[in-house]
Amino acid sequence: MQQRHAKIAIIGAGSAGLSAWHAARKHTDEVVLIEAGTYGTTCARVGCMPSKLLIAAANAAHNARKAEMFGITVKQVVIKGEAVMARVKHERDRFVSNVMKSMKTIPESNLLRGHARFIDPHTLVIDEHTRLTAEAIIIATGSRPTWPKLLEGAGNRLIINDDVFNWETLPASVAVIGPGVIGMELGQALSRLGVKTRTFGVGGAIGPFQSEKLRQLADETFNRELYLDADANLDKIEQTDNAVAITFFERDRGQKLTETFEYVLAATGRRPNVDQLAIEQAGLKLNKHGVPEFNRFTLQCLSTQNTPSHIFIAGDANQSVPLLHEAITEGKIAGRNAAHLDDVQVGQRNVPLAIVFTEPQMAIVGESRTTLDTRYGGCGCIAEGGVSFADQGRALVMGENKGYFELYAEHGSGQFLGAELFGPQVEHIAHLLAWALEQKLTVSQMLAMPFYHPVLEEGLRSGLRDLQANLQQGPAITEHCMECGPGD
Repeated sequence: MQQRHAKIAIIGAGSAGLSAWHAARKHTDEVVLIEAGTYGTTCARVGCMPSKLLIAAANAAHNARKAEMFGITVKQVVIKGEAVMARVKHERDRFVSNVMKSMKTIPESNLLRGHARFIDPHTLVIDEHTRLTAEAIIIATGSRPTWPKLLEGAGNRLIINDDVFNWETLPASVAVIGPGVIGMELGQALSRLGVKTRTFGVGGAIGPFQSEKLRQLADETFNRELYLDADANLDKIEQTDNAVAITFFERDRGQKLTETFEYVLAATGRRPNVDQLAIEQAGLKLNKHGVPEFNRFTLQCLSTQNTPSHIFIAGDANQSVPLLHEAITEGKIAGRNAAHLDDVQVGQRNVPLAIVFTEPQMAIVGESRTTLDTRYGGCGCIAEGGVSFADQGRALVMGENKGYFELYAEHGSGQFLGAELFGPQVEHIAHLLAWALEQKLTVSQMLAMPFYHPVLEEGLRSGLRDLQANLQQGPAITEHCMECGPGD
């Protein structure tokens, strides 16, 4: 077995691992990047990019169908499944090739292929061919889909989002289990592409929404277009000859039905890939899920002695904020700190930002209202405002007048705190609000910004005006909020 030593070992060459590599290499050449799977990030291969390609095709079909409202007749919308999937895979491969180009900049001497596992806190064994000791180690092993046991009745007809992007053509029917980000995006896209779909969930959650008002509105809005039961009662799932039979109680009438689908798509969450690292040998304090406890500002793990470890964890592996831009940020912080164990520094973390590319789009900026109430101790320091997009000018022009914005600010200071958004093209408005929150702007300062006419952002202005009207401001209020605010 080969014996090697490195200053830093990075396990995983995904978004977080590559980001950590480039950050660490600014400080030392003694960095080894270990990868067991296929090169290319989850985002490029089976995540963000191919899903958006499928959504783009679906929206093109949808827009053709609704052209009649503008006085334009499209005689027939023909969806060629093979052509749809061919474009998805072709463009997906271009995104993957860009990642591969980045990989080629890494010298072969700094790459190790194989599965790594801990022997002790400073030692890794890679596929029985290399024993590697390192002064610092970064875990960036990503995550993988998980599903409840009930779904295993689908046998080999149970698929995950990775499998969708290997299809040669579109299937006739798919049951989507889980109306989260992946389930809602793919479920709506497949439905718009002519695939018979039903989407089932548990507990009523839809996308990232915490607001009950937005959950209900999303439920009503999506059900005008497709079947969505966010709190379904599934009785049985079993594989038949070339399909899957699902027995469930219909959401409206409660009638027990059995329907068959070509596939069951599990979109029920992901689990971090730390359980195959022999993580118990790493000398780390683990939470109840077996994931290392860590400082989110330094990405440094906690040892079993409750002291800072030489091991860091970044990206989906830590399950903190499983988003691409967060993984890249975490990789940078971990890479820098792993190179300076004697001078570990906190890194800048951006405000929370999550976007779901359904139509209407869903987004959350900042912390949810529930989290804010907890942080402020339920003292009534949070002001709320909102605006419906049912009558918003530009949205009406586009025929996309659906949705609602819920906005939050702090009484006294008037500081903007966050929002939950449901509406047309909110990916852009969510960014504006995230930038405002990052700059700690007040609602008054945000309203002083220019708003062009006619644009969707005018709807945001209406919501901010409503929020401003609901704010209580003045010395007494400010003092009260400071006493029980987020600093406590």
